[in-house]
Amino acid sequence: MASSLIQSLPKEVVNLIAAGEVIDSLAAVVRELVENSLDAGATRIVISVWAELWRVRVADNGCGMDLDNLRLAATAHSTSKIHDYDDLWKITTLGFRGEALHSLAQLSDLEIASRAIDNSEGWRILYDNLGEPVIEEAIAIAPGTIVTVSNLFGNWPVRRQGLPTPAQQMRSLQAIIHQIAICHPQITLQVEQNDRPWFTISPGTTAQDILPQIIRDLKLGDLQHLKMELLAELDSSEPRKISQAEYLELVLGLPDRCHRRRPDWVKVATNGRIIKSSELEQTIFTAFARTLPRDRFPVCFLHLKISPDQIDWNRHPAKAEIYLHSVSYLQKQILSAIEQALNLNPQNISETVHNQRIGKLLTVAEEKANYKIDRTIKPETAKKSEITLMELRAVAQVNNTYIVAEHPAGLWLVEQHIAHERVLYEQICEHWQIVPIEPPIILNQLSPQQLEQLQRIGLEIEVFGEQIWAVRNAPALLFQRKDCADALRELSLGGDLQTAQVAVACRSAIRNGTPLTLPEMQTLLTQWQNTRNPRTCPHGRPIFLSLEESALARFFRRHWVIGKSHGI
Repeated sequence: MASSLIQSLPKEVVNLIAAGEVIDSLAAVVRELVENSLDAGATRIVISVWAELWRVRVADNGCGMDLDNLRLAATAHSTSKIHDYDDLWKITTLGFRGEALHSLAQLSDLEIASRAIDNSEGWRILYDNLGEPVIEEAIAIAPGTIVTVSNLFGNWPVRRQGLPTPAQQMRSLQAIIHQIAICHPQITLQVEQNDRPWFTISPGTTAQDILPQIIRDLKLGDLQHLKMELLAELDSSEPRKISQAEYLELVLGLPDRCHRRRPDWVKVATNGRIIKSSELEQTIFTAFARTLPRDRFPVCFLHLKISPDQIDWNRHPAKAEIYLHSVSYLQKQILSAIEQALNLNPQNISETVHNQRIGKLLTVAEEKANYKIDRTIKPETAKKSEITLMELRAVAQVNNTYIVAEHPAGLWLVEQHIAHERVLYEQICEHWQIVPIEPPIILNQLSPQQLEQLQRIGLEIEVFGEQIWAVRNAPALLFQRKDCADALRELSLGGDLQTAQVAVACRSAIRNGTPLTLPEMQTLLTQWQNTRNPRTCPHGRPIFLSLEESALARFFRRHWVIGKSHGI
């Protein structure tokens, strides 16, 4: 068969292919129009969708357009945001290619009504499929812009048939709006479906105010917000000047309070837009390692505000995939920021306890009132450089299990075993050491898989007889224990080195039911506060219960009013 001749595609076919790359769904329509509204400085955006009719309307209170700009708005590659080649490396807007409105004109019936802030009248224009005005009329309209897209893919029935159901498209559209909301928390977003209110996202100061509106059962106190200026050097050999505007913003779910069954709420954004970055997402998962329960995933939103010359947006039509320079440098900054956000400090522990948790604690106190309180012990003073440490003072032990610790804003109940487990686990990870033992530990009845597992974590094993083996070295924390043989057998049951380290820490930690002196409790509290991830044990269990003075006052209905007392 002879090969066909290569020929150039007609311009109208080229344009339709390009339009299909930019606009591929109702969600894509909303994304492009809302981004234009944000670039126009809008603070309130109303999105109306009629999925069955393939119709979308986006109205905003932005700066608007005059008639001359309206006439050019839907022509090919028309934009006010870039003018020459150099501008491609100075992009600070969400839109810049000038493709969205032109693509919508080709794929639908496009109408735009707009009024510039400094004009007394507005204009409405209906465009043909080339983006040229066919109807112009003056109208009364508030400053801002209203874009109406009707009969989307009306001339492309095959495209419509290949798209998901309207319900599925609405879910995708909702997800797009959620992503825009967390990137731009200062914006009010009102969404209507079939002329009825669907949902509204109220504005906030940061994404911390937005996430509880989006994720069910998530509370403001479950989240920690951190904003950190990026450092001035990539590394010692590659200095780079960082502008004051460059920073990293982080909102994460505290692992002792919230987590997800799926990795669906680890989001990365760059300069106002959610992006796909497997490297940065994996960095976030790594930072949360051994802080969450098994098969649970973190809630984390990372927003990078970096210089435009560090980003190449021209990788994907939707700009969701980008080329990001200095990824390894950003990964180090992210790890540092998450570690800082997970530390304990007065800003992220106040007002976190619910009355039912207080009630449970008080019930335990009433039933087991064997406090060993000694006010003569002075708390250890934290170093001034350790700004994340709070002043905690051990005052009692409940059931030989919980340490009662006093701090300036209330008190905490710390579970001694898992607090010590966190301390030992981080020490083991930093100083994992296999030491020789004499005489060797004798083990029997090991399967080939168990032998392979012990060898995998660095133990030397020799045949010592029929189904008998001699282990000639062991983890440093275990070899002096009477139950070392049981511990080694436990390590042989599977898992990687990290799993073995968790098992060693768990077995070596102080057991619940062990009485502690106040100095011992104080030492444990200080060691625990100095860990990198003090909120949960390596299995993901919460270590402490905080009872703030203000919450206790509410529970006991303690309202101090000058001139009144004794319940009068």
